[in-house]
Amino acid sequence: MEKIDYEGTVWAINHKYPEPLVEHSIKKLQQYGIKKEDIILTDAPENVKIGEIVVEIWPYHLDVARIRTIRNDSFISGSVMTIELKIDAEGNYID
Repeated sequence: MEKIDYEGTVWAINHKYPEPLVEHSIKKLQQYGIKKEDIILTDAPENVKIGEIVVEIWPYHLDVARIRTIRNDSFISGSVMTIELKIDAEGNYID
């Protein structure tokens, strides 16, 4: 499994998803080498820095990107990887 190279904060963007999805997403990020204490859950990251990681949480995958540019309190990021979230027939996360 590939590790995510990062320094500082990892921004996990949560659009008010259910707690099981959010907790599983954090668990998956830890499997990729991110420390739980470095993850900040938010719906809009603030005071981001170039080089930090931002993770968009979706029901079936995580989009991992690195911040490349900051302009007027907005950021542009480039994709690093997509992490699939697997579920069983009952909708429980299994990986």
